[in-house]
Parts: sequence; C-alpha cells; structure tokens
Amino acid sequence: MTKVAFTAGRVNGFKCPPEKKQAFLWDAIAPGLGLRGTPAGRPAYVFQGVYQGKDVRITIGGLDAWSIDEARAKTRALQRLIDEGKDPRDLKRDAIAATEAKKAAAAAHAEAERVAAVTVGEIWAIYLEERRSVWGERHYADHVKMAKAGGEVSKRGVKIAADGTKPKTVPGPLFHLLTLPLRDLTPAVIEEWAAEQAKTRPTYARLCWRCLKVFLNWCAEHSIYAALLTSANPAKTKKAREALGRPAAHDDAVEKGQLATWFSAVRGIDNPVISAYLQAMLLTGARPGEMLTLRWEDMDTRWMSMTIRDKDEGDRVIPLTPYVAALLDALPRRNEWVFSSTRALSLDPASIKRREAKHARKGSQAPTGERVRASASGHLTDPGSAHRCACSAVGLEGLTLHGLRRSFSTLTEWLGIPTGVVAQIQGHKPSATAEKHYKRRPLDLLRVHHERIEQWILEQAGIKRGSPAQELPLVAAA
Repeated sequence: MTKVAFTAGRVNGFKCPPEKKQAFLWDAIAPGLGLRGTPAGRPAYVFQGVYQGKDVRITIGGLDAWSIDEARAKTRALQRLIDEGKDPRDLKRDAIAATEAKKAAAAAHAEAERVAAVTVGEIWAIYLEERRSVWGERHYADHVKMAKAGGEVSKRGVKIAADGTKPKTVPGPLFHLLTLPLRDLTPAVIEEWAAEQAKTRPTYARLCWRCLKVFLNWCAEHSIYAALLTSANPAKTKKAREALGRPAAHDDAVEKGQLATWFSAVRGIDNPVISAYLQAMLLTGARPGEMLTLRWEDMDTRWMSMTIRDKDEGDRVIPLTPYVAALLDALPRRNEWVFSSTRALSLDPASIKRREAKHARKGSQAPTGERVRASASGHLTDPGSAHRCACSAVGLEGLTLHGLRRSFSTLTEWLGIPTGVVAQIQGHKPSATAEKHYKRRPLDLLRVHHERIEQWILEQAGIKRGSPAQELPLVAAA
C-alpha cells in the first residue's frame, strides 16, 4: 500500500480511474488516514484501522469540510479509541443518535410551545368544522355569530349619525375569549367574562356560556387540547353561573280572547310573506327557525303534508291544514324558499318617493336612507321586527315569535287535544315511556286533531270558513 505525504496539490489532484469502482490514496504522516475516490463522486477522507483483528473503515468527511491537518487529528483520535479497546463505529453511531435525539427533543419542544400558544379561536374553528356535519344549519350559524369580531357596518335598523357615520356591529360575546391561548382560559377568566357580559346581554351570554362548556368538553376529549386545560372544564364554575343568572320563564302567548286582534294586526302587514309566516307559526306551533327554512320541496300536495327540519328528531312530517295550505299557495315562488326574500339592495329615487308616500298615507315613517336590508340567504331573516310593530299597534306588546309556538300549545288545552299529539306536531321529544316506545300516530290521525285545532283558532279569530284565504287551491311548486 503506497503512502505519500498529503499535500493540497496531491489531495485535490487525486481522481479514481474510470475503470475502477474505487481507489485509495494513503497518508504517510498519519497512519490510517486515507483518501477514497469513486468515478462518480468527489474524494473523501477515511480512517482505516484494525479492531479486534478485523479491519475498520470510517468515513471522516469531504475535502470541502475537512482540511488535511483536521483529518490527521481526527485519525489520531480514532486510533486512540482503538488502542483503548473501544470500537469507534459504536461511538460514531452513539454520537449520531445523540444528535438526532437532540434534534427530536428540540422539535418536540418547539411543537409543545406552538400547541401551548394556540388560541381558543383556532381550536374553535376546528371544532365548528368537525361538528358541522351533525349540527343543523341554524345551530352552526349561531356558533359563528357568537364568535364574530364585529366592527362591520350594521345592516339592521341603520341610522346615520349627525357626522355621517353609520353604527357598526359589536363583537360576539365569545370573541374576546377566542383571542386567548387555551392554556390561559382559566375559571377566573371565564368568571370575569361572565360578570362583564351579564351587565349588557345576560340572556345571550347564557347561551354562549352553555355552548362554551360543550366546546371545552370536546377539548377535554382530545389529548392534545386536554393537556392545555387548567381543569376538566374551566367554564363549569358556580361563580360564572351565578353571574349570568338563571333564565326567567317566559309566558308570552296569544290568549283566546286576543286571537281576533292578533290576526287582524298580522293580516294587515304590508309584506304578504311575513304575514303568512306569522300565521303559519301560530297554526303549526313550529319553531321560528324551522319555518324560515321551509322549502317548496318540503310541501307534499298529494298527501297534504309538510316536512320540517327538526332540531331534535332530524325531520318530522306534519299535516298541511287547509288554511295554512291556502296561505302558502298564495305566496310567490321566487326561489327554493317558501318564505322568500329578494328585496333589492338599493332603490331608485322614484321607488323611494313611492315608499315614503305609502307610509305617509298610513301615518308611519318610511325607512331612512336609500338602502334597505336584503336577505343574502334568499329567505326571511328578521320577521320579528314586523311582528313587534304589528303587535304594538294593537296593544299586544311583548309577544315574541317563540310566544306563537307557546300559544299553539296553550290554545290546544281548550279542545282537550292529547298532549302527545301536540308534542308530535310541535316536534317535542316524547316525555313518557308509552309515548316514546308504544305510540306511533300516523299522519292521518294527526290531521284529524290538527285541522280541528286550526278550525277552532280561526273561529275564535272571526275568520269564517268561506274566506278567500281558505278556498285557494294549493298547487305544487315548479
């Protein structure tokens, strides 16, 4: 084995002949130091020694990374290990493993820091996306709304200030909490939040608090997020519950003697879609959101039934009673929604003057500004304002949309309708074992009771059987 003293010229000029797979050049100064080259790659320094009677060869590194003196020093260090009875290959593997372990630990620490810094809002977005498939449209929209940042120009009841500015929307109750890291969402923070929200909007804050508790339960079921929680569920504290208070039981409802007044006020609403919506609410006992999202495809004109998206049972089928059928048939079929809304975003001057003149004749004030609120969804979004105005005009203040649902249930008591029938029409869960497991009322049986309820309510309202609204035939939507 020929040895030469390594110099920069000899090292840089070394090449492996093309007919060979590899070639070596050995240093005469540092025993065991060599230069290995291949036809395809650049030469590299290697160390070769004898450990326990067997040749050991270890690559030191390339010419760009190691100088000749450094390679000689490394060779001497490796030889000393062999002289001490140590296998330099094991030490090299241990060094590589230690380096990899250090890198892994650093990466794990960085990931832990990243996870620890993740905000409630980031996890909230993941939570909403995961649960969207099992939630209803309205339930999902409620979660989005309570976390909104606000700051947008208000589209509802816009009043331009003296300086020409328009009011902006306020942040949702949960928005401030969503900006915090999850590890900082402590019981004390939530208690302080609850006390602050209770000053301005306790009812809405209670809803948001309940949704927050469900969200934190979901976090506790995921190990990566559970490790960041300061307790099993930071929102479940006595102080937070006491700060928000308990919801008062609502008792607003249309009484028997008020039916004529209520129907007169509601049937006098300019917008026939809103008028029909409110009457259908009272005569079906449905939830406000369920009626808003009623589609024409949900109407079965052959079997005189309608399918309602139920928040508890998924879908429920109820009778399409004569008066409600006539109301819905008279509505324009502008899109997929029964209670559609396609109001333009802007009005021309002539239209504005006509609207002002119309309101002046009725002694009311036309909406301010040249813009009116449009429904991006295509269906009604705020029939409550028209209902409040109509009720206020006839002395029925305080009657809410949900109060109409309550009215349906209350008025059925006058007829002695079975409680299970009313619950099935309204979409309430069965409250007894017999109702849940043994009674299955077909649509025709529900129709007998439902049509009786409708006829009695109309009689109390002074709406005669032969009124035009009841005689209109219902035809299938195109």
